[in-house]
Amino acid sequence: MTDTQSAEAVAQPRVAAGVLFFNTSGHVLLVKPTYKEGWEIPGGYVHPGETPVEGATREVLEELGIKPPIGQLLVADWAPHPREGDKLLFVFDGGVLADDLREQIIPDATEIGDYAFHRADDLDSLLIPRLARRVHAAINARESSRTDYLEQGVSRP
Repeated sequence: MTDTQSAEAVAQPRVAAGVLFFNTSGHVLLVKPTYKEGWEIPGGYVHPGETPVEGATREVLEELGIKPPIGQLLVADWAPHPREGDKLLFVFDGGVLADDLREQIIPDATEIGDYAFHRADDLDSLLIPRLARRVHAAINARESSRTDYLEQGVSRP
């Protein structure tokens, strides 16, 4: 490239990572943020220099006070947001939380006001649509022991 040529623009997405945890009944752990309406899965934005797994682990510790093992990647979702720009969102399998870990959960009260386990059938009424699609896809990927690539929460063939 010469001085008169400009570099081609490349995507610089915001990267976030979340984790799906389940109880022994197969219900999904959701957290209730204090700073916005609705429910979310535990997780958040990845910091510079962190891998998505490291970011997910840090977020779970910050939000819930626990450090369970983080399993395989379930879905990667390319999901640009109209106001926030390009986003690449990862959801990892946290598996079934052992009784001792569930008993240790303490929401941080700054970002997370509450948590609860919910049936998969109830997710559409609790989560915003794009997150509900992503979580359903992650549950399906987990049940099929695979990893899926999504765009806006929809699996690509």
